[in-house]
Amino acid sequence: MKSFHQFDGKKDVRAWLFTIAKNTYFTHYKKQKRVINMEGNSALKDVQLVNYLMNEEQALVIHRFLHAMEEPYKEVFSLRTFGELSFEAIGHLFGKSDGWARVTYYRAKKKITAYMEAKQNEGY
Repeated sequence: MKSFHQFDGKKDVRAWLFTIAKNTYFTHYKKQKRVINMEGNSALKDVQLVNYLMNEEQALVIHRFLHAMEEPYKEVFSLRTFGELSFEAIGHLFGKSDGWARVTYYRAKKKITAYMEAKQNEGY
């Protein structure tokens, strides 16, 4: 209602209000989705991966898996984790965007975590 003075009257006021309500809902939904994702599984997976890397035996298993992993996942994960490069720098090295580097790193991390969970279930 704060912006009612901007309504030009060319269309039905109900359609104008419906559009505002729809956009408000989508904005709220996107904000809630971000909050849920940030509080969800991702942080737990990061902690698990760090714990795996801190354990010498598990770190060796990760390095073996990483050595066999296909490119560019192997290189991006290594540059980010061991080389401590930013996503921007990694993207620049590959001639890609920082978003590409983030997605590639996330996928590599997901593969490694899934592999380690499977190994743990086997009781390696």
